[in-house]
Amino acid sequence: MDVTIGPAGPLKGEVRLPGDKSISHRYAMLASIARGVTTIRNYSTGADCASTLGCLESLGVKVEREGNTVRLEGRGREGLSKPASMLDAGNSGSTIRMLSGILAAQPFTSVIGGDESLSRRPMRRIMTPLEQMGARIRARDAQYPPLEIEGRPLQPITYELPVASAQVKTCVLFAGLFAPGETTLIEPLRTRDHTEIALREFGAEVAVQGKRITVMGRPELSGLDLEVPGDLSSAAFFLAAALLAPGSRIVIEQVGLNPTRAALLDFLRLMGAPVRILSVGHRHGELVGDVEAAYGPLRGGVVEGQWTAALIDEIPVLAVLGATSEQGLEVRDARELRIKETDRIAAVEENLKRMGVAVKSWQDGFSVPGRQRLRAAELDSFGDHRIAMAFTVAALATEGPCTIRGAQAARISYPEFFDTLRSLSG
Repeated sequence: MDVTIGPAGPLKGEVRLPGDKSISHRYAMLASIARGVTTIRNYSTGADCASTLGCLESLGVKVEREGNTVRLEGRGREGLSKPASMLDAGNSGSTIRMLSGILAAQPFTSVIGGDESLSRRPMRRIMTPLEQMGARIRARDAQYPPLEIEGRPLQPITYELPVASAQVKTCVLFAGLFAPGETTLIEPLRTRDHTEIALREFGAEVAVQGKRITVMGRPELSGLDLEVPGDLSSAAFFLAAALLAPGSRIVIEQVGLNPTRAALLDFLRLMGAPVRILSVGHRHGELVGDVEAAYGPLRGGVVEGQWTAALIDEIPVLAVLGATSEQGLEVRDARELRIKETDRIAAVEENLKRMGVAVKSWQDGFSVPGRQRLRAAELDSFGDHRIAMAFTVAALATEGPCTIRGAQAARISYPEFFDTLRSLSG
């Protein structure tokens, strides 16, 4: 599906976004191995989170969905069933990586794969720790999906992540739920802590000391009544659009403000963006609140080290803001972007160049000088939801219409994206 986007006037209004994708995945997976019923309100409407529910159903979990409310009947830690066919993770790296930690402990062999894009994404980072815990895993060319996982009794380990990754961390901690004693994971940089929070909510014992996270094995998890906050990663696109369009002012209500995710707001403020948090509260261990953004000139900045780990999903849309800022944007330590749904560094570079923007890339980052004008062009999503949405935002700041090829990729995480954008832009 191709979408033509014209220049937009000011963005105005208030909006609530679908549930956080990261939290939705984790709640559903933990609900499947808890005892009793879990109800999840404002579950993500994205295709990735639907893939997680489909995999859980194939493992014998009863799932009922009505609108954005999901009800799961947990099977307990030992109650999942051998799937009749390959588990389909679709385009979801979160599904295959995190669910593999649970599959590794089951008393059966399962196969999990996905679409063509997912089949190109390396899985050695999860295979190594799971094999150290005792699982047997076979993969295409020793690292690519589909994965054939021979579940076995697992042993606890202490594992130091070579590269910061919330998905790999979650995989190991989920596997640790099935191992006797303590499983410890050490991060090179702190990543989003939704897993640690969710584990505690469901009844697991989790200790965090700096970058060292320990989970006590074999807890009895209990079903819960939960509500997922709005997705801050999705909010990033509307915040950016408001910052680009003169006269804009929007409020995003009840969005997740977890400190390990809210680095986006901190970085935007460092760039000089007029972004404010209007209210803050707690929901199931997560911070939630209302965020306001308005048009304003931006200074630019550098994303590196801890910032890169915290902003990895938002970097494409930050690149768009960087081009129009005073000082531009430089991104370093972002090799992870090369192995997302597409090579996001290459995709950002290609689309910016099509818009007449100077950009220079290298293996783990890129640099976009500031004070540049975005020109109308034919742009490509490259099948990646974040690239599709980032360059839709860019198209709003041009002087003529742009065509986004493969715009349907936005459905992966946010099916309502274009409807929400229309409601704010008129």
